[in-house]
Amino acid sequence: MADRTAPRCQLRLEWVYGYRGHQCRNNLYYTAGKEVVYFVAGVGVVYNTREHSQKFFLGHNDDIISLAVHPDKTLVATGQVGKDPYICIWDSYRVQTVSVLKDAHTHGVACLAFDSDGQRLASVGLDAKNTVCIWDWKRGKLLATATGHSDRIFDISWDQYQPNRIVSCGVKHIKFWTLCGNALTAKRGIFGKTGDLQTILCLACAKEDITYSGALNGDIYVWKGLNLVRTIQGAHSAGIFSMYACEEGFATGGRDGCIRLWDTEFKPITKIDLRETEQGYKGLSIRSVCWKADRLLAGTQDSEIFEVLVRERDKPMLIMQGHCEGELWALAVHPKKPLAVTGSDDRSVRLWSLADHALIARCNMEEAVRSVSFSPDGSQLALGMKDGSFIVLRVRDMTEVVHIKDRKEVIHEMKFSPDGSYLAVGSNDGPVDIYAVAQRYKKIGECNKSSSFITHIDWSVDSKFLQTNDGAGERLFYKMPSGKHLTSKDEIKGIHWASWTCVIGSEVSGIWPKYTNITDVNSVDGNYNSSVLVTGDDFGLVKLFRFPCLKKVPFLFSGAKFRKYVGHSAHVTNVRWSHDFQWVLSTGGADHSVFQWRFVPEGITNGILEASLQAEGGVDSYSEESDSDLSDVPELDSDIEQEAQINYDRQVYKEDLPQLKQQSKEKNHSVPFLKRERAPEDSLKLQFIHGYRGYDCRNNLFYTQAGEVVYHIAAVAVVYNRQQHSQRLYLGHDDDILSLSIHPVKDYVATGQVGRDAAIHVWDTQTLKCLSLLKGQHQRGVCALDFSADGKCLASVGLDDNHAIVFWDWKKGEKLATTRGHKDKIFVVKCNPHHVDRLVTVGMKHIKFWQQTGGGFTSKRGTFGSAGKLETMMSVSYGRMEELVFSGAATGDIYIWKETLLLRTVKAHDGPVFAMHALDKGFVTGGKDGIVALWDDMFERCLKTYAIKRAALSASSKGLLLEDNPSIRAISLGHGHILVGTKNGEILEIDKSGPMTLLVQGHMEGEVWGLAAHPLLPVCATVSDDKTLRIWELSSQHRMLAVRKLKKGGRCCAFSPDGKALAVGLNDGSFLVVNADTVEDMVSFHHRKEMISDIKFSRESGKYLAVASHDNFVDIYNVLTSKRVGICKGASSYITHIDWDSRGKLLQVNSGAKEQLFFEAPRGKRHIIRIAEIEKIEWDTWTCVLGPTCEGIWPMHSDVTVVNAASLTKDRTLLATGDDFGFVKLFSYPVKGQHAKFKKYVGHSAQVTNVQWLHNDSVLLTVGGADTALMIWTREFLGIQESKLVDSEESDTDAEEDGGYDSDVAREKAIDYTTKIYAVSIREMEGTKPHQQQKEVSVEERPPVSRAAPQPEKLRKNNVNKKKKLVEELALDHVFGYRGFDCRNNLHYLNDGADIIFHTAAAGIVQNLSTGSQSFYLEHTDDILCLTVNQHPKYKNVVATSQIGDMTEFPGTTPTIHIWDAMSKQTLSMLRCFHTKGVNYVNFSATGKLLVSVGVDPEHTITVWRWQEGAKVASRGGHLERIFVVEFRPDSDTQFVSVGVKHMKFWTLAGSALLYKKGVIGSMEDAKMQTMLSVAFGANNLTFTGAINGDVYVWKDHFLVRLVAKAHTGPVFTMYTTLRDGLIVTGGKERPTKEGGAVKLWDQEMKRCRAFQLETGQLIECVRSVCRGKGKILVGTKDGEILEVGEKNAASNLLIDCHMEGEIWGLATHPSKDIFISASNDGTARIWDLSDKKLVNKVSLGHPARCAAYSPDGEMVAIGMRNGEFVVLLVNSLKVWGKKRDRKSAIQDIRISPDNRFLAVGSQEHTVDFYDLTQGTTLNRIGYCKDIASFVIQMDFSADSRYIQVSTGAYKRQVHEVPLGKQITDPAVIEKITWATWTSILGDEVIGIWPRNADKADVNCACVTHAGLNIVTGDDFGLVKLFDFPCTEKFAKHKRYFGHSAHVTNIRFSHDDKFVVSTGGDDCSVFVWRCL
Repeated sequence: MADRTAPRCQLRLEWVYGYRGHQCRNNLYYTAGKEVVYFVAGVGVVYNTREHSQKFFLGHNDDIISLAVHPDKTLVATGQVGKDPYICIWDSYRVQTVSVLKDAHTHGVACLAFDSDGQRLASVGLDAKNTVCIWDWKRGKLLATATGHSDRIFDISWDQYQPNRIVSCGVKHIKFWTLCGNALTAKRGIFGKTGDLQTILCLACAKEDITYSGALNGDIYVWKGLNLVRTIQGAHSAGIFSMYACEEGFATGGRDGCIRLWDTEFKPITKIDLRETEQGYKGLSIRSVCWKADRLLAGTQDSEIFEVLVRERDKPMLIMQGHCEGELWALAVHPKKPLAVTGSDDRSVRLWSLADHALIARCNMEEAVRSVSFSPDGSQLALGMKDGSFIVLRVRDMTEVVHIKDRKEVIHEMKFSPDGSYLAVGSNDGPVDIYAVAQRYKKIGECNKSSSFITHIDWSVDSKFLQTNDGAGERLFYKMPSGKHLTSKDEIKGIHWASWTCVIGSEVSGIWPKYTNITDVNSVDGNYNSSVLVTGDDFGLVKLFRFPCLKKVPFLFSGAKFRKYVGHSAHVTNVRWSHDFQWVLSTGGADHSVFQWRFVPEGITNGILEASLQAEGGVDSYSEESDSDLSDVPELDSDIEQEAQINYDRQVYKEDLPQLKQQSKEKNHSVPFLKRERAPEDSLKLQFIHGYRGYDCRNNLFYTQAGEVVYHIAAVAVVYNRQQHSQRLYLGHDDDILSLSIHPVKDYVATGQVGRDAAIHVWDTQTLKCLSLLKGQHQRGVCALDFSADGKCLASVGLDDNHAIVFWDWKKGEKLATTRGHKDKIFVVKCNPHHVDRLVTVGMKHIKFWQQTGGGFTSKRGTFGSAGKLETMMSVSYGRMEELVFSGAATGDIYIWKETLLLRTVKAHDGPVFAMHALDKGFVTGGKDGIVALWDDMFERCLKTYAIKRAALSASSKGLLLEDNPSIRAISLGHGHILVGTKNGEILEIDKSGPMTLLVQGHMEGEVWGLAAHPLLPVCATVSDDKTLRIWELSSQHRMLAVRKLKKGGRCCAFSPDGKALAVGLNDGSFLVVNADTVEDMVSFHHRKEMISDIKFSRESGKYLAVASHDNFVDIYNVLTSKRVGICKGASSYITHIDWDSRGKLLQVNSGAKEQLFFEAPRGKRHIIRIAEIEKIEWDTWTCVLGPTCEGIWPMHSDVTVVNAASLTKDRTLLATGDDFGFVKLFSYPVKGQHAKFKKYVGHSAQVTNVQWLHNDSVLLTVGGADTALMIWTREFLGIQESKLVDSEESDTDAEEDGGYDSDVAREKAIDYTTKIYAVSIREMEGTKPHQQQKEVSVEERPPVSRAAPQPEKLRKNNVNKKKKLVEELALDHVFGYRGFDCRNNLHYLNDGADIIFHTAAAGIVQNLSTGSQSFYLEHTDDILCLTVNQHPKYKNVVATSQIGDMTEFPGTTPTIHIWDAMSKQTLSMLRCFHTKGVNYVNFSATGKLLVSVGVDPEHTITVWRWQEGAKVASRGGHLERIFVVEFRPDSDTQFVSVGVKHMKFWTLAGSALLYKKGVIGSMEDAKMQTMLSVAFGANNLTFTGAINGDVYVWKDHFLVRLVAKAHTGPVFTMYTTLRDGLIVTGGKERPTKEGGAVKLWDQEMKRCRAFQLETGQLIECVRSVCRGKGKILVGTKDGEILEVGEKNAASNLLIDCHMEGEIWGLATHPSKDIFISASNDGTARIWDLSDKKLVNKVSLGHPARCAAYSPDGEMVAIGMRNGEFVVLLVNSLKVWGKKRDRKSAIQDIRISPDNRFLAVGSQEHTVDFYDLTQGTTLNRIGYCKDIASFVIQMDFSADSRYIQVSTGAYKRQVHEVPLGKQITDPAVIEKITWATWTSILGDEVIGIWPRNADKADVNCACVTHAGLNIVTGDDFGLVKLFDFPCTEKFAKHKRYFGHSAHVTNIRFSHDDKFVVSTGGDDCSVFVWRCL
């Protein structure tokens, strides 16, 4: 047999020829040690030019394409390509990984850049979005990420002078980024007129916001801020690929082959043209430059590196060369000298010196070279070309000897015969041609049996035979030189081959991995001397095998063992040994590099060298794929084998249940909802569990500091008190716990469970509270855990395919680092007690030593050397000395390691060492042999052993040992004892002196189904698939009384009525009856083949025994005569449950087909019984799950789940069930109707197989299937409960009835926010937009110079203060508006009540109460929905606001939360959210450091942020319906409350997870879960919530304790807790009465209150926001008023009174005073003072108003309504002067002519009506305009009142005569009109106001200044824009102003052009802008 192990010799990478110049840039730098760092293929190279030596970084697994150097010039970051590419930060001095950054990019990492202090790293991906990421690289943490650009990004750089500014550039763009919080926002550079928009290839930042960038055309573009300020033309004559900034200035390198140096001001210093130097050539292109003092480095496209000394710039040194683009296949070694030759698709042939590591000759060919071969004497060189020809060169001077072309296809293989007389040439045509060397290469033979292209050929030693391999996988033999095909096996056997480069044949069959196709291995070369074979394959691996390399037994198909080496990126095309076997050479296809490996023969590779090799960064020699594990391993231990194969997948994971429920709800929603049965009053409490999970877990048993014992079983972690023999249970998990670890210092425990996204809980053993919940990293389950020595970190291992290892900061819930562990199961992970960042793992055939590097780990495998064999390791411990590690193997040996080297092994146990525990001095171990051994601290002496035997058990044991010497799975020491857990589920405590006490036990592996309660005593029996029957005592003793082994597993058991006999049904169809005390046989039967599924004695004397089986029958036996007396037939499926009636006559049977059948004893006759009768029958027991009385126990999604068992109490009131989801549920019996309500309890993990009440109904017993646990629950009666408030998971108590209906709440619930980006036209217009209309050219175009009278003015200039002045800018001056109608708690005091803050539209507003002046925060891009103020003194005046946004279509519009300083308006942080649609509530935590936000997305996600860092701490779906408020408790950073539609949850932030408890209403009178709208807090964990019906609910913890009935008569919308005195303010809907009001002030417990009547002259009945300051209460109402109420005198002061909800369309400014009027859909018109910024007057019109106009004298105002009516009011008194209604639909615009005569009224009915005002108040119509195509938008009179211009909804502007209404169509007449005003959005004069993106949305309004020089517009995007007038060029230049939300409806200049007033649609606000 050939040796199966991997070879003992090794390769070590010595030199790499090449540099990656193609498709990369900026990848060549000097390090601090004056070495040169660059990369080639997948290797980072550090090249020392002085010593001519290289060091290699091998941490990547694919091509590196980007590189950046840290400011310290020692650390290097490299990024690679691949499916899951990662970034490595490594030390160029030691070439070791420092950090790994992963899981952010796909495709590849294209650019990298460190910031100025080197803390952060920016990276750009190769994905379609060119994602930009910012990393805290030391922690491996992603800080921010953003979509980079739609096209490639070529360079990215940090601004060295501004810490958070980054610049990136690429295809046709440059972007300037700011990092704020976690938000990375970009502004595009503006090319303007200074330069062409073109691709920018590289950039460098300088001070004062200057950025220099290199463009594709060779210019340097200089930017200041965002603007291109100048260009340096012709800096290079072609693209500038690289720019390097240093102290001296800048260096640039371009495609023109030049390097230019510039000073710090970018003035030229010098230019070096590499093309002109002696090494230069035409087409030389520079991809990378670096400048350090007097030296320059340049890397070229063709893989050369030049070093230039500035003093001798005409003599650059070529320090590295390699092949350039194109694949590299050809490789041959010189037969006598250390030389090698390569030939490539770049058409060059290169000769390399292996000793000097240098290129010594290069020769260029006409054609690509694909193969080369030296003649045996080394004098000639044959080259095979891509065109099918071959050339022979003389090596001496590289001159051509012959050039022969006999073939068309590429020549891929050629070899001279060993005697030098022949040359064999193999082509892709298929034949091999034989040429005679001496006859000038005349063709003398041909081998043509191959059906495919030739891949490899080899000659025999005597030159008489040739073997070939071809692409079809055939191996053929030929006689030479004739080429005759050879078939005789014997002849072939005798041939000795001169070389071995073939990949097919039995000698090399082992090189093929399992299941591969024949093309993976490209090349091999055999070394006969050392019996090793080297191979190169398609995966970039170079491998060493033993040679000959035989496969194992042919059936296994596994390859042989090998060592593998990485470095090449993709295909290794060729490998060859050098002539003296000192080196191996390998060539890379796509990476066109040549690697030279030093061969280290076996003799030298003893352990010492091997370790040093590893340190040099050689990849671990044993590769995982090599299965080198299996080499000569003894047979696997059966236990280990079994365990390694356990599968933890679940059909349905617990986390899927809510979705299933939701789906089935949606499916079944058509069913009318019947009244669901109420949940029962009584509840259960889990008291005790029998069981310990030992069969597949280890190290899961510990002492706490308090001396309690902690372990786990099923989904429960148990804290067991030895003195009281009692248990306290941690019930936070929802599926099997698989691992447990204890904190080194505190009484904290970490437990990991099974799950699709498996969770780890860290909890406190004293309080049983979860401190942190870690999720999102492990699939299937968590199989190993360990705390670090300081307890701050936690290591975990998952059950996914790669057994991921994760290192957590568990308190924060952050993962610090992760890595793939191993492909086979890992059993243990241990943290190094001396170094926090190191771990060790052991498992199936491996031990690995891990070192944390940033976000990843690097590993080293244990080096076994000759001290031991590779083994499966089951346990591991660190010793007291730093470098020592001890591991326990499957063989029973202890392996002792120093660092990664195996020192020696010690035999410790027979069979695997499953458990090991380190002591202060020494160790304790436990094995499969059932022995516990104590050792000294180096495993030199065994101090003591304890054998676990029945005989050693002390009298105080709580049970019996099943067998002697059980396998030991866990050991722990403490409190003078040794704690031992066994595979059989026993926990024992061993006194050091010898006696053992059994503490707890349970069943072993196998499902438990059988459960029977004793009819008279607190005793029960269980029977399991583990083939045991056990009897348990249930009193306070809780112990196993008896156990008996069975020949088969069993599934059911039953006591006889007197309790003396016990029947047991087994899985083979037999059953037996045993004595219940001695468990000895009384009688047994075997009548059936399938398993017995249920067994029951009849009542009274127990005369009959019914036995149900999976054969579909129930057999009835007479107990006394022991004979079968009857058989019940008729079931169509297996029997699941049976029950007797109380007379012992009737049998009820359930089958697997959901049949409910009845049979009569003793014969088994079948009866059909009507439903009504069934209920009357008195059943002795009820364990059945079918029938009308159980209908409600089946859950909604019962197609998935099955109820396995039920049990009814004796008083027939409570039915308990157990189901496949691990739930125990309680129902009130009978359970009629579907989906009854229930109480449910978690504890079991997967299915609950059986439930039974004890004889007195005080205790419920349940058993779990796979979890083997027997759980004992005590029943808690209603009376006792109240005091203790038991918490059960309630059923889905979706209250069908809500607490009432309120129109406001209903509206708010249904509001759907859309973003501005979606803004659609607010008016239904039709037609072509003006900027898209074709202009008709009029015939008589006016000559340019005309003697005619000058053209009249377009617009009458009301000579405003005589000078015509241009408006340059607008500044927001004041806003009348407050968003109250759908927001709450958005109004606060600042600065001790001097200022208030609120929001409307997209503006955050701070208003000073004494001066009334406002200041604004305008960074939001869309409507603000929420606002909160940080209450912590450290963060004074810090405000958080957030907005609408939508991610779906526009990724740029994710809503952001802005945190800003209310006084300076500086943005402190921006948080990009995951909440789609918008964020509707934010709130700061008690310390002010955290912020919680809730979204209006469908899941209503709740997210907690660390806002200063911009880090998301935790996030979770909150509720399926709207959440209104989420607030932190005022004293907490971890507890907060959310309320919403039928929703009340109490949340805890545990690490990075959010846990919640639903509010429990219990049985409080009148209380039901209803929609909650507001929250306040009191001391001692009190919470108050305001409900929709006006009650306030008072909660203690999460239980309802009382109601404050009718705190308001309507919904309680808002509550405010005053921090300084605890008083609570509420606001709601309530009409003011003597006692009541919409605002009330309460004491701390909400028992007494005082109501405030809000006197403002109008009724205030709906309050949305309250806030309490010093003696004042600030109130915001739904109708947009803000008022302040004095607490003492209750006087109200109205601060802001704006329009209520409804669009504002009407707007007019007074012709001579600083006042204006606005008219809104809220049915009011309001007159405002511009200088005092306040409301002067308002009038209620009774209908929504649409337009308004002042008369020219300012005496009257006309208002048009939506119902077609219009009114004329007198301005001073606002009395009605006249009104009229001639139209049915809305009046769109109304105007009074300049001469005060005519009133024009434009309506939606396509008409303009004229009224004569001089005829008095009758308002008779005197004319109207016809022929209007669409509805009217705006109208303007001419200055002489004779014409009116009308713009319409068809985008047409028409001119009509006044008052007759005739349309004027002659352009010449229209041209001459001078207009009194211009508010039209249509016309050639204003064509430029229409933007490019107006396809969906429109410009709504416009107004020209009275000076006639400017026009302002308002549009559907919410922008106010300022243009020059007239505005006749399309897409004219303008300035834009933000503030409004979606639609700006109207806009006007004030009479003196000092102000602009604009009104909003959606935001119901009026904005006043000052003109500058």
